[in-house]
Amino acid sequence: MHIGIDFGTSYSAAAAILDGKQNLVRFGDAEQFRTAVFFPERVPDPGAFTLTPALEAQLEAQLRLARTQQRQLAAAAAARGQTPVARSDDELHREALRVVRRQWMEEQTRTASASVASFQHALFGEEAVEGYLDSGGGNLIESPKSMFGFRLDPQVRRVIVHIATHILEHIRLTASRQFGAPVRGAVIGRPVEFRSSMGAQGSLQAIAILREAAAAAGFDAVTFLEEPAAAAMHYHQRLAQRQSALIVDIGGGTTDVAHAQLGGGVAPHIGRSWGLPKGGTDLDVSLSLHSFMPQLGKDLIRVPSHQFVEAASVHNLPKQREFQKQDYRLVAEPYGARLRALQAPGATTRLNQAAERTKITLSMAPRYRAELDFIERGLAVATGTDDFHRAIEPFLGQLERTLAGVRGDLDELPASVFLTGGTSRSAKVRQRVQACFPEIPLVHGDPSLGVVSGLAVAAREAAG
Repeated sequence: MHIGIDFGTSYSAAAAILDGKQNLVRFGDAEQFRTAVFFPERVPDPGAFTLTPALEAQLEAQLRLARTQQRQLAAAAAARGQTPVARSDDELHREALRVVRRQWMEEQTRTASASVASFQHALFGEEAVEGYLDSGGGNLIESPKSMFGFRLDPQVRRVIVHIATHILEHIRLTASRQFGAPVRGAVIGRPVEFRSSMGAQGSLQAIAILREAAAAAGFDAVTFLEEPAAAAMHYHQRLAQRQSALIVDIGGGTTDVAHAQLGGGVAPHIGRSWGLPKGGTDLDVSLSLHSFMPQLGKDLIRVPSHQFVEAASVHNLPKQREFQKQDYRLVAEPYGARLRALQAPGATTRLNQAAERTKITLSMAPRYRAELDFIERGLAVATGTDDFHRAIEPFLGQLERTLAGVRGDLDELPASVFLTGGTSRSAKVRQRVQACFPEIPLVHGDPSLGVVSGLAVAAREAAG
């Protein structure tokens, strides 16, 4: 059996077509779940490596081996009448340290993999966040998709694959139980352009991670479909007459656009696609920096701005680790105490939740007050729609420039613009999309399930 999987940055969903009808996979009472997983055991942290006495002994053994090998190479070179190339003792020490660190990380990864192999130890979605906040320990991974396209140390890559495997197996087993049949195939949605530090190579790495994780999760057959193409297949079902359409999918991590020929009882044809590696999580970070971080001293004290960015970027583990390393004992009060409180386990997650709730509320209401008692009793942030709009203007500007480029690339304007994705709930976002195509009808799709509905159609076709 094949299913469609929308492995999202913020939320994930799955669906299948059974007897000609779409069936959403239900995760408890919900049709989607937050893309987060909590392990009560700690996933290995490469930054936690320290030289214990046992590791010191390993380091000395590696150094002795390296020095012996260097003497042997030097003797062989001299016998051939060549000048030996010798490395300094510092170079040998650094190389030996890298070997010991790599072996330590591999052992940590094996131990963690064994300890979290059973699903009774893992929580997913909102339960994952609640479990992490309640426990005060373990490890919460939110939005692992946002890391797939970045340069990863081999050991860190294995951890990321391990996490993605757990999420995909959670989806597969849940779907198998609901449908009463083993799920072994999937069509997984992918953005046009993954968030990446490596350009096109980052997207190739992201697909490789997903493919490897899907195989480990028990999927025998996996294909990938660009998310706007999946949304186009969903919109295609609604169109009685053939027309050209522009699909705009604004999700949690990326914004994807596709131009397609749809409807009329003829198979959909995707002509071209465009991608912007920005989405709803960027709005959360922007709102946090604009309205929340000044309460912790941003632009008021001599703490570099990038440290506030690191604190706000809960989906970026390296940045979170950098923030945790900072020493704020000499920072002027009350900001020093507030920053130290933000370094407590779970505090940056709570702050991100407050920013996300503020974003969602201000998309519908004029004002919102977020309580920050977990940082300081009585501390709160009151924001209004004007604050929200100023905070998200950088993203809106990028969105506008992307859509202007799309418009310039088209030979003729489409008959409609189909808007979907979780971030499309924002009235300001919808207004900006409409402003880029004022003469074209804007059709609103299901913000949460437009992509997965199309992926379910593609899964049915893949299954034959």
